[in-house]
Amino acid sequence: MNPLEQQLGYPFGDVLPAPGTSLEVAPGVRWLRMALPFQLDHINLWLLRDEQDGIPGWTIVDCGIDNPSTRTAWETVFANGLEGLPILRVVATHMHPDHMGLSHWLTDRWTSDSRECRLWMSATEYNTARLASASITSIGGAETARFMASHGLTDPQSQEKIRARANYYASMVPNVPTRFRRLLDGMSLDIAERQWTCHAGYGHSPEHMSLYGASAGVLISGDMVLPRISTNVSVHEFEPESDPLNLYLSSIARMKSLPESTLLLPSHGRPFTGLHTRVDQLCAHHAERLSETLAACAQAPTSASDLLMTLFKRKLDLHQTTFAMGESIAHLHALWHTGQLVRTISPQGIFLFSAN
Repeated sequence: MNPLEQQLGYPFGDVLPAPGTSLEVAPGVRWLRMALPFQLDHINLWLLRDEQDGIPGWTIVDCGIDNPSTRTAWETVFANGLEGLPILRVVATHMHPDHMGLSHWLTDRWTSDSRECRLWMSATEYNTARLASASITSIGGAETARFMASHGLTDPQSQEKIRARANYYASMVPNVPTRFRRLLDGMSLDIAERQWTCHAGYGHSPEHMSLYGASAGVLISGDMVLPRISTNVSVHEFEPESDPLNLYLSSIARMKSLPESTLLLPSHGRPFTGLHTRVDQLCAHHAERLSETLAACAQAPTSASDLLMTLFKRKLDLHQTTFAMGESIAHLHALWHTGQLVRTISPQGIFLFSAN
């Protein structure tokens, strides 16, 4: 446990739910943990006891990626962990593959002739997922390669590998349900006898929805607030002049309106307490990175690729490099949009940032 984690509380200690099983973390709230084939090797998913139209059952929050092992894990949960009750609906906090991938399979799996199992999520996330799954919005491929090159990642090996990832999103989210129910910021979602308030967050994804259950004192924080790592905040090729970092920081600052005693259920890591403390830690982390970015740009015109060694001290593989590039651009843009940096274009067509 690192020093920052030691400032947080972990009410369940090191206990983790075994594959295919769930662990109750609050009345009617169960924690599932499923594998991911990345360095970040797991995702937390949630089962909420529910009732709709007089039918008792469960709501799923987040889905896992679409691959055989995740489907098998879900089938084990269905066989052993639902008390014989059906899944009534699926909530996706946002459109990233580990949260969205199996939404189509889960909703189809639990739709019957008499009742449809519906997907619930924000409209921005839903429509972005549909575009990405259909490869209409590029996430990987030639557009991403050109965008990365415009920010200095020009070496041929990286460019070739990025171009080869044209179907990266669709490989984990091959389909998206054709119908959904829209979640809005501040909306109250009735799940059984409890009300869960939707908290929109920006910067990590287009319109992320966290769910706060006041009666249980629980926040399903998704990827907005994680206990051990800072969530990825990136600029992407389909919104190349965006300022996601300032959006993210203002989003998590608003979460401090919730009680410090709130039990956070994050998508990665373990359930924890210390919401205000963790928000302060994340803000301090990014403030330090922004200071480092500004100092680098004061010395010489700097590209996002130039900045990687300043912001990321470890060796990165390609998967990590694409995330790191997005973060590097986000820190440059946060300072550029607030007038602390100016942007120019080099003769090679690379964006460079200098202190104003």
